[in-house]
Amino acid sequence: MLLIKNGRVLDPASKTDAALDILLDGERISKTGANLSANGAEVFDAKGLIVAPGFIDLHCHLREPGQEMSETIETGTQSAARGGFTAVCCMPNTQPVNDNASVTRSIVERAAAAGAVRVWPIGAASMGSKGEALAEISAMKGAGIVAVSDDGKPVATARLMRQVMDYCTPLGLPVIDHCEDPSLFAGGVMREGPQSLKLGLQGIPAQSESICVGRDVEVALLTGARLHIAHMSTFGSLEYVRFAKRTKLRVTCEVTPHHFTLTDEDVRYDSHYKMNPPLASRSDRDALIAGLADGSVDAIATDHAPHHAASKDVEFDRAPFGIIGFETALALGLSELVHPGKLSLMRLVELFTAGPARVLGMERKIAAGEPADLTVFSTGHEWTYRAAESPSKSRNTPFDGRAFRGAPMATIVAGRIVFRR
Repeated sequence: MLLIKNGRVLDPASKTDAALDILLDGERISKTGANLSANGAEVFDAKGLIVAPGFIDLHCHLREPGQEMSETIETGTQSAARGGFTAVCCMPNTQPVNDNASVTRSIVERAAAAGAVRVWPIGAASMGSKGEALAEISAMKGAGIVAVSDDGKPVATARLMRQVMDYCTPLGLPVIDHCEDPSLFAGGVMREGPQSLKLGLQGIPAQSESICVGRDVEVALLTGARLHIAHMSTFGSLEYVRFAKRTKLRVTCEVTPHHFTLTDEDVRYDSHYKMNPPLASRSDRDALIAGLADGSVDAIATDHAPHHAASKDVEFDRAPFGIIGFETALALGLSELVHPGKLSLMRLVELFTAGPARVLGMERKIAAGEPADLTVFSTGHEWTYRAAESPSKSRNTPFDGRAFRGAPMATIVAGRIVFRR
């Protein structure tokens, strides 16, 4: 048993903001209340700390199987635990692609054996993510996937998207799309605008993303399916999502910490600033923050995308897209959103907990009988992020050396402390 005492419990699902103790008995929460005690329980003193439901990351890349030079399930989940995440959803663009039950089972079994946190696989929408034929979605659902996506590329056509949505609806699976129009995106390496012209780098117009979001929303209108927009980065995309929500469609979206923190003005000839979607304009960034505040955005997701150093240590044009993000996500949320007064602390917690859970059709709250997954964090702890100290195999981040105020202090999964600062 583990007894967490003296913490401030923030639970958006039950709208709780109170000083409470929490008793964990095995993998479940036993009880909550004031001045709890339990014979033989290990006591965790959370005085001065926030105790929240376990954080869920809807979007990450663990690279296993096939790209273990960059990350493994073991190293990736250790990094996730340091970031306060108790569950992570890994995208299917592995080698081989997670497009069948055999690969799904392998990921689930490997995570059970080596993972520090829960791993919920996302299956491919199409075979090999090639955009030609449906993947073995039903079999993968039986093996443990929680959603489908061809992440790394969009679902290829509106017709295929309709087929995927029609197939996934009775299975209760959301369809997650990486939205870009390949004909507008082709060859681009950063957001099109004054900075891309200044740097002489080929730009990607914002409409490459929003055109695809519009297509997907229209198909969702046709099918009534659950659609989730991955790593949304533009005002145009946000407006399509707002339209969908006003129309009562089952459409949700996520925003990454790097997209609510950085802009295309921050890009320089450093591949740690190369990501997909690319860093957007200042006006897009401000629109995303407004969407996070007003409820238009459902979740913050990291899009943790590790790459080994040799692949990133090349010219900007040749480097792969993506940065790591588990360990800086909460700190960026506090630094960029809560401390400046742009978001309430409860709203930030919702974007890491109840929001992503709802996208997956789940509920996560702090109550008796619920899973004993908790994130304990400080809003005031001062620290400096050092990528070299991460358990992740990769170091590709623009935030290396950045000082923060606020950090995860403990991550508890199934009643067990898997990380403690």
